[in-house]
Amino acid sequence: MIPKAVYWDMDGTLIDSEPLHEESLVSALRSVGIEPPADLHARVVGQAARPVYEVLRDQFGLELGFDDWIARKYEHYMGRAPDLLPREGAMEIFGDLKARGVVQAIVSNSDRIVVDINLRAVGIHQAAMKTISRNDVRLGKPDPEPYLRAAFLTGIDPADTVVMEDSVTGATAGVAAGMRTIFWPQDKIDGPAGALVAHSAEEVRALLGLG
Repeated sequence: MIPKAVYWDMDGTLIDSEPLHEESLVSALRSVGIEPPADLHARVVGQAARPVYEVLRDQFGLELGFDDWIARKYEHYMGRAPDLLPREGAMEIFGDLKARGVVQAIVSNSDRIVVDINLRAVGIHQAAMKTISRNDVRLGKPDPEPYLRAAFLTGIDPADTVVMEDSVTGATAGVAAGMRTIFWPQDKIDGPAGALVAHSAEEVRALLGLG
């Protein structure tokens, strides 16, 4: 059965932006003389900027203040973000849902500046669309607040909603919000308890009732 609303995570789920986030993270670290481990991105994927910074400070000895750190990362990211592309198969699903009148919103752990430039890059930055960034809530994912904020803004019962996520952090938030959560990871990893797992766009379509 097609849901009344679908709330999309942005980075890695709707837009293929995780490689650029990783590249920007590595660039910023190397600019202060820190060589990141190969699995750093996997450790922090789906987390907001502040928790990532705290990991870098506490585990890798990053001495910059948060504002200086994020400025370095965003300087690298913003120059390349206009070239971002959607995740393969995601925009087709987005378009089919829109054609069926399904309400859609973006719910991201990224800051507002990243949400806006990413959505412009793939051509779906519209004034009427509801978008929730990390700056719009008190607690980010894995707390359910961002998804409950989307439910408040759209006026649609969480029980009639599907969450689309690619990270365990985000899928945990969707489940906690009482929403049917489709976990569509980039790699074949297990999702949190209560999430429905899809490993292809075709499986996502089937779970959404798109056939």
